[in-house]
Amino acid sequence: MALLHLADAQVKGKVYLVGAGPGDPELLTLKAWRLLKSADVVLYDALVSEQILSLLPASAEKIAVGKRAGSHSASQQQINQLLVAKAYSRERVVRLKGGDPFIFGRGGEELQALAAAGIRFEVVPGITAASGAAAYAGIPLTHRDLARSVTFITGHCQRPGMPVDWRQYCDADMTLVVYMGILNATAIRDGLLAAGRAADTPVALVSCASTPRQQCFLGTLNELGTLASHPQLEMPALMVIGQVASLAAQLNWFEPQAMTVPAALAQ
Repeated sequence: MALLHLADAQVKGKVYLVGAGPGDPELLTLKAWRLLKSADVVLYDALVSEQILSLLPASAEKIAVGKRAGSHSASQQQINQLLVAKAYSRERVVRLKGGDPFIFGRGGEELQALAAAGIRFEVVPGITAASGAAAYAGIPLTHRDLARSVTFITGHCQRPGMPVDWRQYCDADMTLVVYMGILNATAIRDGLLAAGRAADTPVALVSCASTPRQQCFLGTLNELGTLASHPQLEMPALMVIGQVASLAAQLNWFEPQAMTVPAALAQ
């Protein structure tokens, strides 16, 4: 399907690709907050928290275009078409994505579509899920004694003709952060174990990070499948594999039940 082009119309607005961070509205950048408060239309993902959505002005058109495994509400092509169409009729079009739009957020694909259609755009980065979830769970992603490197991967690892080489993720001094990996937790565990990563490697699953519903499930790589199937585990959830995950019990500081949206943000 080709992108929508309105040959007899002029582009009215501009698209702002905005990262919403992991969930806590206080983690929004000042620029993101300003754009949200002045938006004419907001196309938002399923990963954007209710606390952040509550900040949107009543006058803004709100369009849910989120994608979740097994229940996609809009295809990427449809989202691209919507962005182009809205730029013809609205001045401030905000494309709001959880985390950072350039880290497993398909932000680049959407900007390519806008560029092809001659639509102006800006990018407002956000705190990516790996940094936000780890910080709110008390897990430093790097540590001089425990982790010399950190790697982000997507958990959509079952692609025909594209097998994952798990050996590159088996360094005991590497922190491995897996986005969207819960449904493939067993395959991830089996792949890492078969490639030589130790069965007792600490693992943390951080659910609904930085929101009042945050929970952290701790265990070992050998227990990853069981942790991922815990009945209280809610999506979205991030997977942290590595020695630094063992620090969560000691460094956890966040009290989800005490979280409130500051009045200054809601104004």
